Amino acid sequence: MGDRTMKDQEEKLLKEAKRKEERLKEEAEQLAKDQARREAYRAREQAIEKDLEKKKTKQLEKRAAEETKHLAKDEARRKDYLAKEQAIAEAQEARKRNGKKTNTRVS
Repeated sequence: MGDRTMKDQEEKLLKEAKRKEERLKEEAEQLAKDQARREAYRAREQAIEKDLEKKKTKQLEKRAAEETKHLAKDEARRKDYLAKEQAIAEAQEARKRNGKKTNTRVS
């Protein structure tokens, strides 16, 4: 019976060692999966961030172009307005001069 007990103990120890080895293997696999999942998540986040930066840059460039266009239109409007005002002032001045000439002849 001593032989049997020793053999049972050896089998029991072998089974425990095998289970422990299997558990360690599973833990290592799980750690590798977790690390891969974290790296994939980080890569996705970086891709999203990079995409957002591109969109932001594009939006800023578009806004700058629109602002430049708007400023150019405003400047053209201002110049047109000033030219019209100057033409009106010159016409009034010409009428005044013509009116004075007419008044001096009548006197």
